[in-house]
This record gives sequence, C-alpha cells and structure tokens, in this order.
Amino acid sequence: MDLDRGESVSVRWYMMLGMKRFEEQDFTDAEFRECDLTRARLIGVVLQDVVIDGLVSNLVVNGVEVASYVEAELDRRHPVRLLIRSAGPVDLRQAHQQLQADWGMTVERLGEMPDGSEHQRVGGEWSAVQTLRHLVFVHDSWFRRCCLGSDRPFTALGLAPEYVPDQAEQGLDRAANPSLDEVLAVRNAQAVELEHWLATVTADELPAAAPVPAGSGWPPYAKGKSVLQCLHVVLKEEWAHHGFCVRDLGLATDTGDQQPGRHADPERDRDRHQRPA
Repeated sequence: MDLDRGESVSVRWYMMLGMKRFEEQDFTDAEFRECDLTRARLIGVVLQDVVIDGLVSNLVVNGVEVASYVEAELDRRHPVRLLIRSAGPVDLRQAHQQLQADWGMTVERLGEMPDGSEHQRVGGEWSAVQTLRHLVFVHDSWFRRCCLGSDRPFTALGLAPEYVPDQAEQGLDRAANPSLDEVLAVRNAQAVELEHWLATVTADELPAAAPVPAGSGWPPYAKGKSVLQCLHVVLKEEWAHHGFCVRDLGLATDTGDQQPGRHADPERDRDRHQRPA
C-alpha cells in the first residue's frame, strides 16, 4: 500500500491492521496517532529526526535497550517524577504541591501572552484551556470516583478523550466552551480538595482497594486497583499534561526548543493496554 508523502496515516493505519509486514514503504512525514505498536519490529530502517511520545518500555535500538536510559534522564530533569511514584504520603503531598506550583507559573505565563493564546491549538493538540479541562475530568474520574468512591456526575466542563463512552450520561458536556477563568475556578477547588485529602491519608490507607462505585462509569478498569495506583494516575496526568502545555506554548511563541509531538499520556496509554477489545 503506497502512502502519499506527508499524508497523516493516523486513520488509515486501522485499515492496515491486518497486514503483518511492510516492505519498501515510504513513511516520511507520516503521523501515527493513538496506534498500538506493541512488538513492532523496525528492521533496516532509516530513522532520522523522529519524535516518539507514548508509553515506551523494552525499546531496543541497535541491540541496546534504551527505555531505561530515557526514564532515568527524565527523572534527572524532573525530580518531581520520583515523588509522584512514591508510596509515602509526605512525598505525594510534596509532589502535588510542586505540580500546582508549576501550573501556577504556566497560568501566569498565559496571562502575559496575547489574548486568545489560551485557546490556541498547536499541531492539532489540545489548547491550554482544553488541557486544563481534561485534568478536571481526570480529577473527577480517577480521584473523586476511584479514591473517594463518589458517584456524583462529573463536572460538565471537564474534557474526556473521544474514546470515553457515555460521556453525557456521566455529566460531561461535549459542547462546553468555558473561559480560562471558569476552568481555573474549578481547578482551584479540586486542588484544595486533593490537598486536604493528602493531608490526612495514611500510608496504611493507600494500598487499600480503591472504593470504585458499582456501575459502568469511567474508568471501568480501575476496579481492583489500589487507592495509590489511582492517585498515581492523577499525579502523572498532571505532570504529563503540564509538559504538553509548556511545549505548545513555546512552539506558539517561537521561543520553545521542543519538537512537536505528543508526550506520553498515562491514562490514555494505560487505557489502550487494559481496556477490553
């Protein structure tokens, strides 16, 4: 199957899932988005100026497993990642405080940018407002529902990925178009809620089974996980999506030195590997 140079194959990829082998194909400038490349083998390829963002593990390049090096370098650059993965309440509180401080600086930066920058999309990625709306959804789903056991409807302005089913039934409004201030008001309330919970949760409570309510609410695959595992998702999402936002603000103002491409989205990638076919 020949692909026109520069054409995005994110949709057409699904047409090719039945093929086990690609030979003599030119994928220059192709984009693979939301694709599962588990156990893919790239043999004799030319791989230059390539961006890979996703859930990467056991990646072998020319006989060397490199994913562990990448993870170690990310930890060196972003020490908060070590706190995010911790099982200790003190570390988790510090992680949350650091993440909120980082977002605070980014929101200040948005306030200094031209009007409308908060709604600007770069390379088809979410805008800053959309990214913050997604984190509202993450808090409602992975923290309130999974850590607190709440069966309240999700905040209407929260933004879930398109693959999340029954969004209206769960309280989400796909047509919502809130301002930055409206989203920040919700985010601030959620931050206070999580901060208060972290101030009292104990090391003995974190390994307990998550009190996920009965029903088909999102995320269905959280059942059977621990409170700590669900909390880790919330914190990882905060860190990952802050990176996306900073990257895109830099690209939008021509001051960033990061290349376009989506970073790993912990919830999205976990969903891809765990949800039933």
